[in-house]
Amino acid sequence: MQIAYRARDITEAHIVAGLLEANGIEAHVGGHYLQGAMGEIGAAGFSNVHVDDEDLYRARQLVSEYEQTSGSSVSRAASDGEDRPDHYARWFLLALAIVALILLQVY
Repeated sequence: MQIAYRARDITEAHIVAGLLEANGIEAHVGGHYLQGAMGEIGAAGFSNVHVDDEDLYRARQLVSEYEQTSGSSVSRAASDGEDRPDHYARWFLLALAIVALILLQVY
């Protein structure tokens, strides 16, 4: 399984997965449990659409068409070798770790 699309949230991931499935590509949405643990604010970057390896090229073509019609100026298609969370999620996790360290020092 490969990541075909990195969505802003779980809703967008399901929209793209539905688009892919409507075109005959089996798609799975990942990140359900991570999003619930992080809450709605820090959930960015955890909602991914996965497809089988042999469907990756066709899925990325459909994702490109989706992005062009949705008016998105920033491409969210995953590129090969790029498997990292969104920028905001990283900062949220860093802030959470700092708060935890401060609380450990106080108590």
